Amino acid sequence: MSDRTIYDELDRAAGKIQQQVVRWRHHLHRHPELSNREVETAKLVADHLTSLGLDEVRTDIAGHGVVGVLRGGMSGARVIALRADMDALPVPDLSGVEFASQTVDEDYPGGPFPVSHACGHDCHTAMLLGAASVLAHVRDKLAGTVLFVFQPAEEGPPVEEKGGAREMLAQNVFGDQTPTMAFGFHVMPYPKGYIGYRAGNQFAASGLVKITISGQQVHGSMPWLGADPMPAVGAILSGIGQLYRQVPAFDPVTVSIGHIEDVGRFNIIGSQVTLWGTVRCSVGGDMAEVRRRLATLAEHTAQAYNCSADVQHLQDVPPVYNRQEWLDAALPTLRRVAGDDRVVETQPTLAYDDVAEFIDKYGGLYVTLGVQDCELGSDGQPTAIPGGRGMVMNHNPHFYADDDTLRDGVRLHTYAAYDHLSGALTIS
Repeated sequence: MSDRTIYDELDRAAGKIQQQVVRWRHHLHRHPELSNREVETAKLVADHLTSLGLDEVRTDIAGHGVVGVLRGGMSGARVIALRADMDALPVPDLSGVEFASQTVDEDYPGGPFPVSHACGHDCHTAMLLGAASVLAHVRDKLAGTVLFVFQPAEEGPPVEEKGGAREMLAQNVFGDQTPTMAFGFHVMPYPKGYIGYRAGNQFAASGLVKITISGQQVHGSMPWLGADPMPAVGAILSGIGQLYRQVPAFDPVTVSIGHIEDVGRFNIIGSQVTLWGTVRCSVGGDMAEVRRRLATLAEHTAQAYNCSADVQHLQDVPPVYNRQEWLDAALPTLRRVAGDDRVVETQPTLAYDDVAEFIDKYGGLYVTLGVQDCELGSDGQPTAIPGGRGMVMNHNPHFYADDDTLRDGVRLHTYAAYDHLSGALTIS
């Protein structure tokens, strides 16, 4: 059988499964689950993988992780790990689709929270389920092993819990099978069907930061008898906006505070305020200096207001680094999927993804898939199409993904798997 024939077969199988992939995506979107709580999502995944007659389906890895093992019918030593993340976000669903989420998690730490797939992980899970169906259909033509990796807690578990890709590796997720390539992609506000790539850091290094400002509680009518942490918090927030000027300007960094907790009342000056945020560095080597500067800012500013500051850095995630050799090997595959004119180099981003743990350990590639109503302008940047739904960033309550692009994702997984196992997508 020629390569073109197998690609045609993969395409036909992807077309046949397309409506089921859409149904999976709609179901997952309507019933999202937060990090480390992906119980029903994992069950749906495991039940379908089991129905395919895979060689093995492993469950309960790092919480609710699932791995399906498909051994091809032809001899081959290569092993590809195809990865999708399953968790949702504490974000309301304002996407306007008829399958919008109405879920509220009453018990999640810090909640209750409205829950939605505002990052597109519902698409990732549905597309990999579709790819598993297609590859199981052609298993006799595969020379090696495919691992279908459904990962929990990519968005970060509650701080008192373990989870995510690092914990999957700590629990020996792949057993005696060592991937010779890890592969995945993320849906993005980019033209539908376009594949974006970047050599070097595709995504940034990231970390969660917890800053606790402690003062002395007192009645609101007598602030001079206590130590109010609120003015210190205000000054720290203002100072954070200037941190970027304290490191070289050639590589982007950002510190963003997304959540603030206090223990006061309208007439009580509380004793403590906690800031929760994220530190992002386009170059991982800058992280230590940004953290040092942030600690200096918080501690000395708090002292100026007769308070103290404790700075903790949690949930480190390395940058997603695409080696040029892997990219060179993969470009023919990407172009077979999308066409030469729809495979484009993208700009740096400060987004993160802990798929980096798999890419760093085993080698491989992580790219992006466009799923929105936009087009590329003359400067190579996406712009909204008149009359379309526009561009909406991930983590926005209005984020959306077009169902028509799900088939592209199924094909992307299956082409990458076939090409790697056949030796067309690999490095020496």
